[in-house]
Amino acid sequence: MSKLYIVPTPIGNLKDITFRAIETLKEVDLILAEDTRTSGKLLNHYEIKTPMTSYHMHNEHRVLESVIKKLQSGINIAMISDAGTPAISDPGFLLVRECVDNQIEVDCLPGATALIPALVNSGFPNDKFIFEGFLPVKKGRQTRFKKLADEQRTIIIYESPHKLLKTLKDISLYMGPKTHLSISREISKLFEETLRGTSKELEEHFIKNKPKGEIVIIIQRQK
Repeated sequence: MSKLYIVPTPIGNLKDITFRAIETLKEVDLILAEDTRTSGKLLNHYEIKTPMTSYHMHNEHRVLESVIKKLQSGINIAMISDAGTPAISDPGFLLVRECVDNQIEVDCLPGATALIPALVNSGFPNDKFIFEGFLPVKKGRQTRFKKLADEQRTIIIYESPHKLLKTLKDISLYMGPKTHLSISREISKLFEETLRGTSKELEEHFIKNKPKGEIVIIIQRQK
């Protein structure tokens, strides 16, 4: 019976991939890639010759039915994103749900994701935490922050560099300027960095130092 494999890929360092992931990508019949150009570099590095096709947020609704039909015909398919684990703030959820509804087996391999290293590096309580992914840009943003202000668990947020200052200002506004944060960026890459301080302190830092790279914000709520 055919199977859909969810395969995590490195978030930076190409060595951060499991032997099983490489083996799976070599053995499946087709790879669904968020960006075939980005994934092509990884596949070339590990001499993986499996055919790729695009599967991303702009076409996933349109190609979903055809992917299911391929799986039903007996083709084994692996899904990868540009970096990290598919379906975690990346396309993947819709296809997994459709596979479950159609009794198609899904196998998610363990592997790279940005949120866990950032959480552990923060030094904040991690026995209980909540992952928010990317917060709404406009509609629902204020409501979301007001709810998070009452949250007692450590909070994890993904953010892009050009929206970081706005998010830091919102954290100060809704949770207080002395809210303790840990900000990790470029995890596992050459310029990896983790900064800790209050939301106000980190806002002042990034006003002077333009943020770059993928960013994970950890917000301390427990003490």
